[in-house]
Amino acid sequence: MAKQVYSLLLLFSLVTAVQAQTYFPAKNNWETKSPESMGLDAAKIQKAIDFALTHESQENPNLKIAHYEGGFGREPFGYPVGPMKTRGPATGLIIYKGYVVGEWGDPDRVDLTFSVAKSFLSTTAGLAVEAGLISDENDLVYPYMAPIYPYDPSRLSINKSDHFGQDDTFELFNTPHNRTITWDHLLRQTSDWEGSLWGKPDWADRPREGAKEKRARPQNAAGSVYEYNDTRVNVLALALLNIWRKPLPSVLKEKIMDPIGASDTWRWTGYENSFVIIDGQIMQSVSGGSHWGGGMMLSAWDQARFGYLTLNNGKWNDTQLIPATWIEKSKTSTPANPGYGFMNYFLNYDLKDIPAAPKTAYSHIGAGTNMIYVDQENDLVIVARWIPGVDKNELVRLVLESLK
Repeated sequence: MAKQVYSLLLLFSLVTAVQAQTYFPAKNNWETKSPESMGLDAAKIQKAIDFALTHESQENPNLKIAHYEGGFGREPFGYPVGPMKTRGPATGLIIYKGYVVGEWGDPDRVDLTFSVAKSFLSTTAGLAVEAGLISDENDLVYPYMAPIYPYDPSRLSINKSDHFGQDDTFELFNTPHNRTITWDHLLRQTSDWEGSLWGKPDWADRPREGAKEKRARPQNAAGSVYEYNDTRVNVLALALLNIWRKPLPSVLKEKIMDPIGASDTWRWTGYENSFVIIDGQIMQSVSGGSHWGGGMMLSAWDQARFGYLTLNNGKWNDTQLIPATWIEKSKTSTPANPGYGFMNYFLNYDLKDIPAAPKTAYSHIGAGTNMIYVDQENDLVIVARWIPGVDKNELVRLVLESLK
């Protein structure tokens, strides 16, 4: 009798263990469950979806037109230099305990995600630390850097005697200020890197105080002031390309996107002039956003997979793809901006970003708005595309209400 009881207890333990295993979707097959079967209020899930559909962004769907109609096109040197495309309709997914419990729009459509690309970029930095290519994110960047050899076919036709005194390479960190910058400063957007990259001067990006004033001011001490600046994000992308010695999309595909079952439709691009030569190979340095075109183009499904990976602290099935320590560092507040971690983790500790959400929730955010909301307390991921930023809190609030 005791043996039978032991066998039943063992069987119960095994069944419980299997049931407790986290579900991870296979490639091209994410299981859907009804809200009711997951203990959710279906009417409130539908209310959240209806809200997202009726609060679509009113910006022009042709993103190139939207660029010039908005503030970016009026910046100095504000013209796009990377690919842009017309966006799709308001789109989203609700993932609860690993299962799809709501969707709207066209989740298969590949669209630009703007600054969500920064979260993929900072991931490649974490992988570089794990691989030993960067000893510590608090290291100065300049000792890691070789001269940059740009690929510029137009140089073949120039009169070389007229350019006799010019270098054929350039340095990213050759000024006294830039030599004080660490990887951490770049990841937190507090570097105040000075210079121009791919024809975009640092001072021309969002010169809210005015271009003249921004050009005239002294550089802030690295780490002291937060400033959202895509030129400096592109500096990080080029610096990481130099230490990986291979294109960052190849790194991301091998180490993250293929293991999480992402589709074959995502693309991460740079600019028409952001090509360099490394080890005799022509490589494109990617954009960390789509401010001037380029960046990450992917579907809502692939956005959700990345969000679900970070929800699970960088682990997919039994494989730790992103070090859990890197996820924790990414969620650590930046002293100069407590609402920001490593790019592009928007934190909620002060309940300012999404007041309806728990303090521990965070989001990967890009213009549009493109949002990947990650809520570990509630085992919840929400992808919302093309919703005004002022409406993202209400969408999250409505979904959270369905859990109650």
